[in-house]
Amino acid sequence: MQESALVLIDYQTEWRNPESEYYVGDLVDIVSKVNFLIDFCKARGYKIIFTKHVEPESLDYFNNTTQIIPELKLSEADVIVVKHKISPFYKTELDNELEGVKNVVVCGILTNLCVRSFIAEAYDRDLKITVIKDCCAAHTPEKQEQTFADLHDTREEIEFINFEEFVE
Repeated sequence: MQESALVLIDYQTEWRNPESEYYVGDLVDIVSKVNFLIDFCKARGYKIIFTKHVEPESLDYFNNTTQIIPELKLSEADVIVVKHKISPFYKTELDNELEGVKNVVVCGILTNLCVRSFIAEAYDRDLKITVIKDCCAAHTPEKQEQTFADLHDTREEIEFINFEEFVE
């Protein structure tokens, strides 16, 4: 049983579409880092879990045809947890997928919503959490930093580091 997991929150195409109200900007650098992170964690025996936000009633964005960013190194061995709310845990299989896991490394989009929700709920499940800050995205740098600051101030045990620190 794997004791560590890399959890990749909602890396979906809507975030990089400039015509979408959900656009967070150019994600090329983040996608490159996340691909390295996936390879790095797989080589160390981590379980790889992607979450995918789907709003079944939506006709426009995050509907049943939403895709994980195609450039990401998603393999058949990886787990995809489909969620319908901000929380990656609410009415999903995520708890089951994390059974036996003690350490989670997390990054994703949107930092101040779905990523924050995962971190808070993983913390309440007594998981050791490492957040890869520069592999996360929010609509503004201020929202991102405010979210990290608040989580750090209220949950001192969580480690907040950048990509380079984690893979060195």
